[in-house]
Amino acid sequence: MTSQQTIGFIGFGAMACRMADNLKKAGYAALAYTPSGKGGDGSTLFLPSAAEVARKATIVVVCVPDDEALAASMYGAEGALAGMKEGDLLLNTSSVSPEASAELLKAGQAKGVSVIDCPVSGSTPEAESGNLVILAGGDTAAIARAKPIFDCIGKTTVHAGPAGSGTRLKLVINGIMGAGLAAVAEAIAYGLASGLDRSTLFDALDEVAVISPHHKRKIRAAKAGDFSPQFPSRLMQKDMRLLMDAAARQAVPAPTLAAVTQQLSLARRAAEDADYSVLIGVMEKIVANDA
Repeated sequence: MTSQQTIGFIGFGAMACRMADNLKKAGYAALAYTPSGKGGDGSTLFLPSAAEVARKATIVVVCVPDDEALAASMYGAEGALAGMKEGDLLLNTSSVSPEASAELLKAGQAKGVSVIDCPVSGSTPEAESGNLVILAGGDTAAIARAKPIFDCIGKTTVHAGPAGSGTRLKLVINGIMGAGLAAVAEAIAYGLASGLDRSTLFDALDEVAVISPHHKRKIRAAKAGDFSPQFPSRLMQKDMRLLMDAAARQAVPAPTLAAVTQQLSLARRAAEDADYSVLIGVMEKIVANDA
């Protein structure tokens, strides 16, 4: 493989390793860096620094959990930008703040690196099947260069607008997702407390049109007591926190989302590495009065 056919991953967790699998099926090679040197199934070569990964790959994909991890992996002598050269392409799939995206764009521009903020909508099942929705912010030419990569990992690419637009759109989507789950959890808690049969309640919610396919998947898992992480509660709560900060900066009143952020803080405290749908289980335990 030439460097133009090699994708360098910075961060190689549950989402990134599945993206890499789909890219490898399409003929790309993959390299990766994580602080632990671990991730995936062992079939991907790990290098000791983000900078070294970037030196060996023309296209770098960043998939880290938050602003702090982004800064640690991008900047400094061992950061990815230190290993990138003019004309390289940096795809930031991380869910981070608009400010972190803007800072990365500015740093990339200083080196002549094209930076696209392109967080994805979807959880591990969509990442595995290559059915993510890519939410891309950046100029048209850069997104055209990245489109072959996006087509391997996703079913749809939304060009949300100029740089930073993908980041902001991801916060909108995750805010709706979190609010929907919180409403489901509270309504289920009422149904159980009022005496509805548990199986009847959960099965009925799987049939009605008012609940999204995503939330139906969460309800089915909650019925089985399976909160294995497709989207950990610590990351969902983090995204809600970012959305609340971003909304406040725009003076947008968001009392519903503020309450949801508190609910998801409860879920994170209860089980930060469980799927964020653990909030359903938390609410069920509260109304069961069996603490």
